[in-house]
Amino acid sequence: MKCVICKTGETQPGSATVTLHQGETTVVVKGVPAEVCDTCGEYYLEEQVAQKLYAQAQEAAKRNVEVEILRYAA
Repeated sequence: MKCVICKTGETQPGSATVTLHQGETTVVVKGVPAEVCDTCGEYYLEEQVAQKLYAQAQEAAKRNVEVEILRYAA
């Protein structure tokens, strides 16, 4: 698909590092499957992947974690 940010690149299957903030908690997840723009690097997540990441951020916030770094696991 054409990138909606740079409007010139095409997305390709790849992986991204996603950073999420929930209150005072920051969660960094590496190796997240995504469609990545070959020009600007913008990434796009499938809905089910995004929902899983949001749930992980919420769980970390409930545990009062300040910073958590994870590797994505399907």
